[in-house]
Amino acid sequence: MQTTGALLIPTPSCSSSPLQVARQEFQTSVVSWDIDTAAKFIGAGAATVGVAGSGAGIGTVFGSLIIGYARNPSLKQQLFSYAILGFALSEAMGLFCLIVAFLIFFAM
Repeated sequence: MQTTGALLIPTPSCSSSPLQVARQEFQTSVVSWDIDTAAKFIGAGAATVGVAGSGAGIGTVFGSLIIGYARNPSLKQQLFSYAILGFALSEAMGLFCLIVAFLIFFAM
């Protein structure tokens, strides 16, 4: 078996060893690795911007809940259930953004 760089070339021999498959090794430079790391940080940072929108949405939901209580206190239970639903949906969008950021940062 001759080795030429990173490519293995099978040569005939008298031994009965199995034929090895040619493989190629990829080498990246330090600059390329740094650019990939920077892109990963930028992508993860951009994905977390949605968490700020989620926080603003939650503030709006509970601000509207207080205004609704002040206008009609008899609808307290119905308004609260709608507020919890709005809170859950807003928080879910924020968590999805955070999960995408973690996937970009750690999985790629």
